[in-house]
Amino acid sequence: MRRSGRHPPDWLRRWRLRTRSPRPNGVRSRGSRRCVGVCMCLSGPRHLRRFPIFIHPGRSVSELGMFPELNNLLNTSPDRAEQGKLTLLCDSKTDGSFLVHHFLSFYLKANCKVCFVALLQSFSHYSIVGQKLGVNLTVARERGQLVFLEGLKSAVDIFFQPQEEPHPLRFLREASAGSLQPLHAFVREALTPADGEDAAWRFPVLLVDDLSVLLSLGLGAVAVLDFVHYCRATVCWELQGNVVALVHDSGDAEDEENDLLLNGLSHQSHLILQAQGLATGFCKDVHGQLKIFWRKPTGQRDRSLIYQYKIQDKNVSFFAKGMSPAVL
Repeated sequence: MRRSGRHPPDWLRRWRLRTRSPRPNGVRSRGSRRCVGVCMCLSGPRHLRRFPIFIHPGRSVSELGMFPELNNLLNTSPDRAEQGKLTLLCDSKTDGSFLVHHFLSFYLKANCKVCFVALLQSFSHYSIVGQKLGVNLTVARERGQLVFLEGLKSAVDIFFQPQEEPHPLRFLREASAGSLQPLHAFVREALTPADGEDAAWRFPVLLVDDLSVLLSLGLGAVAVLDFVHYCRATVCWELQGNVVALVHDSGDAEDEENDLLLNGLSHQSHLILQAQGLATGFCKDVHGQLKIFWRKPTGQRDRSLIYQYKIQDKNVSFFAKGMSPAVL
């Protein structure tokens, strides 16, 4: 007997029941674990279901970092973050700053010592976003966990206030900007543990937002690559920490310096997260797509994944291409 068109098929009704959130804040219990997010994957009627992300008893949602779904895709969490890695964040035809906010909250919640070189936004901007994500940057800076270099404010101070000591952005006053040694010295001093501080934080992390600004300020790609190389030697190898940097991909074939910087960092990175705008233009239900590349050691095959995403007020949802909840 043919089913009436007014009634959905059984598989669709079961899928709707699985994806509903009858409890407050979208949290559902399943045994002794709690569901805190969902991830769309695969296609076809048999696979039109959301796979929940579970956390163990006694752990809060905030312990997973900013985006639980992104942590699930990267197979990581604050309590088991890897060390000695360079992570490259890049955006093309979209704003990839949500990745910076994710890793900032991720490492602060992982109890790491973070040196944040912010060249794009002010401290108040990151602080407001951080409060939405469950981290207090002011408290972290006061207790010494966060060392924040505010590039916008420092650029004004270096021109209009006398400098008694070498400034990390001293190259702004030089006629031929070509060296970032003062900035590297600032990073080394900020992340090198002092006496009695070894047990306070797990490991150091350098976060830069973003390196493309240095090119706009007159530095060459080679100078920026040298800076990243020395930071890797100090943070990743000597101090066994991590480096996370954002680079903007302009997509302009004539911008050779930016292409050189992006290609050079891509070959050095262990993990690459590339946020891209949609080729079809703006969509209110799908804000872009995220390409994830894992660089493997020589002899092993690199791995990559592509997901689309939608940015919400305090979270970002990820799903496979064509599997947006609005489409389904």
